[in-house]
Formats: sequence, structure tokens, C-alpha cells
Amino acid sequence: MNKAMMRILIADDHAIVRQGLRQTVAGQPDMIVAGEAQNAHETLKLVHEQEWDVVVLDITMPGRSGLDLLIELKRERPNLPVLILSMHSEEQFAVRALKARASGYITKQSAPKELINAIRKVHRGGKYVSPALAESLAFELGDSDGKSAHEKLSDREYQILRMIATGRTPKEIAAELNLSEKTVSTYRMRLLEKMHMKRNAELIRYALENRLVD
Repeated sequence: MNKAMMRILIADDHAIVRQGLRQTVAGQPDMIVAGEAQNAHETLKLVHEQEWDVVVLDITMPGRSGLDLLIELKRERPNLPVLILSMHSEEQFAVRALKARASGYITKQSAPKELINAIRKVHRGGKYVSPALAESLAFELGDSDGKSAHEKLSDREYQILRMIATGRTPKEIAAELNLSEKTVSTYRMRLLEKMHMKRNAELIRYALENRLVD
């Protein structure tokens, strides 16, 4: 193998996505998919044990928030570029991912060429965002006091907001996040207070109007 080849780790719980990414990268002379992980535990293990040039990370994998995993990856390897590849639109997660020190954010609907360009850019130390997201970020930085209500939530509060908006019960949320129902209830009350709302119906309407759920 060419020593100059970029070693890429793909972390995604869907085998068909990993296969597609591997095929996309296969035709490139300067990069190779040198490892795959299907959950947070495997991802952290591979990052701990081997050297990587870029990690392509799905933000929603089973058992753990992708943002939590991103934060831990950056704690383990601060200089390792992590490119978020997500099925979720940029409005839902991109800003939070970039604030958590992701090197870029790209959706799974993007063209293969765009993915290759994104990998190369983050490998060179740059940040990759779409033009639309770049404009959104510029607006946010220029008007930090005009943040939307959901942007004031913590990552966990935002995660629970999205789960409530998709119809999950407190018991289901607790089981999925490995929390107690009491803790989920505390998060719910906190996010209601921050968003100046009183009931779940208001949260659901807000999430739908702001495209926070698919």
C-alpha cells in the first residue's frame, strides 16, 4: 500500500452504507477505507488502537448519542479530523456537531464527489460545510443573541426534545438512553422551561415547524 494513502475509518451501524462508502473511496488513488465500526464501542476501540487520518462518523448509532461519541473521540485524539455523515438535514444537527469540534458535516443524500471533496478538505485541516450551512453559521455568529429557542438547549435536552417530537414515551426514551424515567422527566421540565412552553404538544409543534425531526 502506498504510504501516502489516507487511512479512513468508517463508523456507521448500517452495513449497506459502509459498503457504499467503501466503494466510493475505492476509486480514489490517495485514500483507503482501512477500518469499519458499527457502534460507539467499536469506534472508540479502533481509534484507541490504531492511527487514522479521517473518521467518517454517522451521528446516530445505537446505544449512544453521536454527539457524545464525537466529544469522546476528540478527547481521545484532539487532532483527528472527524467528518459527520448523517441522514439528518443540516438544520437538525450540523451546528451542534461543529461546536463539538467536528471537522465537517455532510448529509447522506450528497453526491459521492462531494463526500470525497469533504474528506480531502478535512484531512488538510479545513472545515467542510455546504454553502447554505456556511451562511447559517455566519448569521449565528453575527447575531448570537438572536438564537432560536432550541439552540439554547444542551445536547441531551435537544436529543430528548427530538425524541418527544417523534412520539416516544418517557419510558421508551429512558430505555433508549439508559436513563431513569425520573431523569428524563427532569430533562423534559428543563427544556420546557428554557423554551417557555408548558406541554408536549407545544414542543412537537415547534419541532415540526423548525424541521428538527424527519
